[in-house]
Amino acid sequence: MSALYKELLLLVHQYLDEEGLKQTMRMLEKESGVFFDLKYFEEKILAGEFDESEKYLSAFINITDSPSSMKMFFEIRKQKYLEALDRGDKTTAVEILVKDLKIFSTYNNDLYNKIINLITLDNFRENVELSHYRDVKSIRKTLMEELKNMIDMNLVLKKKIMLPSLSSSRLRYLVNQGLNWQHHLCKYPKENPEVTTLLIDHTCPSPQQMLLLQMPTMLPATDSVPLPPAPAWMVNGNPSSSSQSHATLAASSLPGPSNQGSISKLSLTMNAPLPPMDRQSNDRVQQLRRFLAAESVEEAGQVASTVTPQPTTRLFDEIPQTVVWELNQGSTVKTMEFHPTIHSILAVGCENGEISLWDARIKEKLIAKSFNIWNLSKCSVEFQAANPQELSVIRVAWSPDASYIGVAFAKHLIHLYSYQFPKGVHQHLEIDAHDGGVNDLAFSVPKNQLCVVTCGDDKLIKVWDLNGDKIFSFEGHVAPVCSVLPHSKRNIKFLISTSIDGKFRVWLYENESLQVECDTPGKCSTSLLYSADGTRLFSCGTTTEGDCFLAEWDDNVGVVKRIYSGFRSNSAGMVQFDTAKSRYLAVGVDNQIKFWDVDIINVLTSTDVDGGLPSLPRLTFNKEGNLLAVSTVDGGFKVLANVNGIKFLGGIESNKEPIDVKVCICHSSLSSMEDMFAIASSDENNRNSDDTNSNDVKEITLPVQCQVVTMPETVGPSNKAIRLVYTNDGDGLLALGSKGIQKLWKWKPTRLNRSGKATASVAPEHWTPKTDVFLKNDVPDNSDSAIPCLDISNNDFYAMSSCGGIVSLFNMVKFKIMAEFLPPPPAPTFLAFNPVDNNIVVIGREDAEIDIFMHSKLVEKLRGHQKHITGIVFSPRLNTMVTSDADAQLFSWCTTTWVKKKQVSIRMPGGGNAPAGDTKVQFRIDQVKLLVCHETQIAIYDASNMELIRWWLPQGGLSGAISSATYCCHGEVIYAAFTDGNIGIFSADNLILRCRISSSSYLFQTPSNSQNVYPLFITRHPQDRYQFAIGLSDGSVTIMEPKKYEAWWW
Repeated sequence: MSALYKELLLLVHQYLDEEGLKQTMRMLEKESGVFFDLKYFEEKILAGEFDESEKYLSAFINITDSPSSMKMFFEIRKQKYLEALDRGDKTTAVEILVKDLKIFSTYNNDLYNKIINLITLDNFRENVELSHYRDVKSIRKTLMEELKNMIDMNLVLKKKIMLPSLSSSRLRYLVNQGLNWQHHLCKYPKENPEVTTLLIDHTCPSPQQMLLLQMPTMLPATDSVPLPPAPAWMVNGNPSSSSQSHATLAASSLPGPSNQGSISKLSLTMNAPLPPMDRQSNDRVQQLRRFLAAESVEEAGQVASTVTPQPTTRLFDEIPQTVVWELNQGSTVKTMEFHPTIHSILAVGCENGEISLWDARIKEKLIAKSFNIWNLSKCSVEFQAANPQELSVIRVAWSPDASYIGVAFAKHLIHLYSYQFPKGVHQHLEIDAHDGGVNDLAFSVPKNQLCVVTCGDDKLIKVWDLNGDKIFSFEGHVAPVCSVLPHSKRNIKFLISTSIDGKFRVWLYENESLQVECDTPGKCSTSLLYSADGTRLFSCGTTTEGDCFLAEWDDNVGVVKRIYSGFRSNSAGMVQFDTAKSRYLAVGVDNQIKFWDVDIINVLTSTDVDGGLPSLPRLTFNKEGNLLAVSTVDGGFKVLANVNGIKFLGGIESNKEPIDVKVCICHSSLSSMEDMFAIASSDENNRNSDDTNSNDVKEITLPVQCQVVTMPETVGPSNKAIRLVYTNDGDGLLALGSKGIQKLWKWKPTRLNRSGKATASVAPEHWTPKTDVFLKNDVPDNSDSAIPCLDISNNDFYAMSSCGGIVSLFNMVKFKIMAEFLPPPPAPTFLAFNPVDNNIVVIGREDAEIDIFMHSKLVEKLRGHQKHITGIVFSPRLNTMVTSDADAQLFSWCTTTWVKKKQVSIRMPGGGNAPAGDTKVQFRIDQVKLLVCHETQIAIYDASNMELIRWWLPQGGLSGAISSATYCCHGEVIYAAFTDGNIGIFSADNLILRCRISSSSYLFQTPSNSQNVYPLFITRHPQDRYQFAIGLSDGSVTIMEPKKYEAWWW
């Protein structure tokens, strides 16, 4: 049963309950199995209606399903038998023995014989085991308590006894919203619309259609039957886009309460009866109604209410509204986007074709690239003939790892630049992508390779690899495509596109097929974007008449959930919008910036940023949501900030005059920008980052300063969680203990956790299979010396693990072992799936050899290490694999030939090699920077040449040995765990300490119990940069993240 179908049944169940249709409701429960009403079941048991209670129970479980199921049926029938004996009704008792209890004799014949013997006694209480039997009422209560315990142990029933939290009259509320939504889309909306049926979509007729709809009054009456009066759904006022007036909720045609939380109270209004008409006339009218309906509205999802609570001060504080800088670009700004991880760097595209990089922290234009055609001879004949000297930039976009910048131009071309921080912008690729304009550009990673997605006036969507080869082409739009948005859900990657005729389409990479098609609000040119957490889809479009439509979609079924109000009419041109922190939306319109809470349709606030904005300003948030860049009418842009943004930028200068900045010229010494970001010097003395200013380090010492959740049923002190890994979808955490036992914790979407992703604010479920078969590895007798190793496939379907014994491949969906291979000795010590192709598995072994398997066949054996393998990571970008061992050695290998490229020894500052010990490695998101973690140091290497860039040694408040370290998901910071219980958060660019988390903030035991507890392993969430998980030496597993609306670091 799908989730949506189940929810629909629950809505019907609630409606039946509210309407008092109890018998129908019970029938729905039994036939659908969607909800087990424990209260009803208890009433029947306590009333002695055992046949009815058993009939109800059997609709959900069978007697042979499980031991708990069998025991429940047995106890009910036994009680029915004992009560018959207690009444002296031995005839009924014999009947129960033969018909109801005999089935249990095949499972426990001795027990059945004991029950038979009771009938021979004058009083069954003479049996010692039943001597406690008192009055019927008390025994029934005792029976019910036992049944509740058994229900709690029964996995099937346990899931069905709790109803989700539903506000009252939810179904009626949704019908209300659906009709209001349909009326909102009417081309000729009436002030007091009449809705006489729910069986077809509502539409207000045009003036011409009104004449036709009055035809029944002009037809001759025959044997007529008066139609009953029907209720009307009232909408007060014309649903315009004005922020001063909006559609109020209509009256309900369904009986019962019509108020819902934050919506208007509904009243029931009746229409006047229609004149009599015969059946033939009525059919003709219904045909006319269907034929003349001007609007065709798809099934609508939940629409936001029109009466909403006042926004909180917290949300106002989050919105960047303070003008910090005003910078002069020199040409009209058409598009902007902030760097994905360095939140002050802004890419700007201009009307004259120039692209620039700015650093908002130092108000400096880092670099500028004017428009020119790189290779005209490779362009189409049409474009060669035009040979434009200037082309407006339509879109500028960063790749997810910020290694590339994509630029789309108004005609034909896209440019792709490679980027290296801070000023390394180099030509990489020019493509004549579309006939006509290129209307949008985005990056995507289908089939684990970075690609560029474009759309254009030629009605096509094209996907290009980094060599300029077209690998996908999506056809089907009948009008120019104006927006394209790549996304993935449950590791299924897809594209969403819109065209200027208002068509919304979803495409799959797998077969280049169209999956969903529907109309956008207003049926107009519309742009798209997802919220920061990737769970909510928004669109913003402008009709040719100038009406704006800002909407949220249900991307599972392709319907609109809500449309936001607050726009004036006659907006000339395409409106641009953005979202931040999955909390609020910003739109540039009417010479100002308007903000919405994503959950409320009315405008939250607006600002003209001290004037100087064009009618439709361009805008963009940085990923933190603390900065907002807005274009100005004089060829520049303003940077707005909230309180955190102001701190990030270092305060506000009193002089806010526009700053005309020339492109920086690098000198032989470090520039001011480089000093600010602490670029590493080649001087050996500067490699140790000991210049940390303790005043800039954020201290987390109390539990109230962060959010912490400890996993239920953790592995325990005798089975310490040595390896942890999040599922790639971010909704689960898998742990492997030192005894070879794996445990999986998963989060589900709830009212407190709508995304269903891992969070420290909600405890997860310990995920166990129905068969009670746990994921356990083969463990040798000397398990204390075994090295657990674990990895999970890209699609989260498979986990590969070992704990000193044979390697096991588990199916994470079915919870069973799919394959076992490579028995020891030598034992595996590290396992890794190849991220490009999960059919390739790399296994490091105790004898220092590395085995490469493809489709379960050994294809290569690598030698060179001297001690057992402790780490294996891949860089598809460099075609490189880096391995580490327990002797502090690093090797890099070519993944196409498996030839060793370079060997590096981890060094100590005073000279000499680092001592033997586990060495862990991890690539940054750019697949070039390599994090190396050794108990003596954290180091960053350039994997292209395996040269050391920078290191950090334990010092000051973090003087313990390093047990584990990891990049955050965006590569902005490094989380490091220490054997003294502290956790340090370092800037990934310069290894400067930003935050120290004391063990007192996450350990809640008494000091005598917690003094030796510390993190053995740390891993980061794949999507939330602020969240990480730690496996502690006492066997517990804990997830940590900062308090809501805060960050570990500024």
